[in-house]
Amino acid sequence: MRILLWRALALLALAIAMLGVVLPGLPTVEFLLLSAWAAGHGWPALERWLLAHPRFGPPIRRWREHGAISRHAKWMATLTMSLGVILILISSLPHWAKGLLPLTMAMVLLWLWRRPEPGAGYQTDE
Repeated sequence: MRILLWRALALLALAIAMLGVVLPGLPTVEFLLLSAWAAGHGWPALERWLLAHPRFGPPIRRWREHGAISRHAKWMATLTMSLGVILILISSLPHWAKGLLPLTMAMVLLWLWRRPEPGAGYQTDE
């Protein structure tokens, strides 16, 4: 039963990551990382496939080896979170949410920009 839950999480995260490839603003790499992590607990073949994939493998390996995030990914996260903040501020959300959500996003961006970037030996496309 536990393996089925890990596999379900791996597939769900992978499906969301695939949507993120074509939908602007939906993160891709974060869900790939989650999918690879879950697959490592219950679906080693999927984990190996993700790690060997020419497009998805490099960011997963960079994260696992060095906790590194490419500058391109950092800028894309900054752009999409900024657009999210604008949408939050013009929405009809309660005032507490209009304050808490942008603050949370700012904290995530601060953490993100403090992460190391890949060295010269890494492919930087994401």
